[in-house]
Amino acid sequence: MHIVTGGGTGIGRAVATALHRQGHRVLVTGRRAEPLAEVARASDGEITAVACDNSTPEGVRAMLGAVEGGVEGLVHCAGGNPAIGREAPASLEDEADLLAETLAGNLTSAALTVAALDDRLAPGGSIVLYGSIAAETGVGYYGPAKAAVSSYAVGLADRLGPRGVRVNCVSPGYVAETEFFRGRLSADREEALRDQTMLGRTGVPEDAVDLTLFLLSERARHITGQNLHLNGGAHTMR
Repeated sequence: MHIVTGGGTGIGRAVATALHRQGHRVLVTGRRAEPLAEVARASDGEITAVACDNSTPEGVRAMLGAVEGGVEGLVHCAGGNPAIGREAPASLEDEADLLAETLAGNLTSAALTVAALDDRLAPGGSIVLYGSIAAETGVGYYGPAKAAVSSYAVGLADRLGPRGVRVNCVSPGYVAETEFFRGRLSADREEALRDQTMLGRTGVPEDAVDLTLFLLSERARHITGQNLHLNGGAHTMR
């Protein structure tokens, strides 16, 4: 079985759909039931959908209850930047809440999901965690949270390597056709993000799908502990 968190929309949905087309059993999770139901309906009910919050113990237990057999692949797309569209914190309490929510949605959700599935991970399996270019460019608390995810992937790869399980992090730049900005990205800002790339185009979910499927496959059998940037050259690692 393959599990995709944040599988109701955007990159997660595209990855789940692609895995299903390849003939894999797929389980998707997310906090909103309606998009998940749409994914399940589009697969004629063959994709299993569980509405839950992967940043909570209760949520990952709900996910675990739907897992059948061993887990060959985990793609953790759950996350996001809760600061988008929110007024700036007006107190220390508000600041603490925003920080906690950002870390929970990105780092805590990854750690709890992996912990819940630890004894289900099949030898030869692969985990793909999703980071962000924001870890390099600095974006409020979202950037540090995603930096923590990429760092977590390194230690996790070291721990799971002896079991034959690979762990990598994919860190996209701006990807169009997702709900990340919740409709608040202006045309000027989108053009600026596109101009930052070397290819002169913005990413789309299919760009992330192809890389993710490769990392899940046997073709990537000697790739682990890596943070792979997917941004059209907007940020380079040398």
